[in-house]
Amino acid sequence: MIIETERLILRPWEERDANDLFQYASDPEVGPNAGWPVHTSVENSREIIKSVFSSPETYAVVLKETMQPVGSIGLMIGSASDKRIPDTDAEIGYWIGVPYWGQGLIPEAVREIMRHGFYYLNLEKLWCGYFDGNTKSQRVQEKCGFRYHHTKEKVPCALEGVLRTEHITCLSKAEWISIQ
Repeated sequence: MIIETERLILRPWEERDANDLFQYASDPEVGPNAGWPVHTSVENSREIIKSVFSSPETYAVVLKETMQPVGSIGLMIGSASDKRIPDTDAEIGYWIGVPYWGQGLIPEAVREIMRHGFYYLNLEKLWCGYFDGNTKSQRVQEKCGFRYHHTKEKVPCALEGVLRTEHITCLSKAEWISIQ
C-alpha cells in the first residue's frame, strides 16, 4: 500500500533503499534515542529492511521532493506490539533522519498513519511510547493528540543490556474523531 500526504509518500521499504536507510540510521542521534542500535553498514541496513521493515504496515517515509526515504513509520497491530494490546489496537513507531528534524514531517506522517489505522484498518485505539529524555518524540505525540497513559520503568530495548523508562500515550478512535 502507498499512502500520500502533502509532502510525503509512505510506501513499503525496498532492498534498494539500503543506502538511504544507512545514511540516516547510522547517525548516533537517531537509533539510540528510539531504543535501537545505529546501523553499522549498508549491508546491516539491507538486513533490517529484509527482516524488520518487511512487517505489514511498515513504511518508508519518502520525501516527494526527492523521492528518497528519510525515515520510517509503522503500525504494530495487537501482538506485534510489545505493549500487550488487543488485536483491535496498534502501536505507532517512527523515526526520521536528523537533517529533517523540526520540519513537521513526522507529525504529518503520524497523522496520516492514524487516519489509515482508524478508517481503513478499523482500529479502536492507537498507542505510542517514548523513552525518558526523547523530547522530540514526546512532542510529536502531543502534537498529534496522544494523551499520557502510564510510565513503565526498566523497559528493555534493542540496545544490549540497556533498560529505559518508557512513557506510554494513547488515543481512541472516538477521541481522534473529536479533534479532527
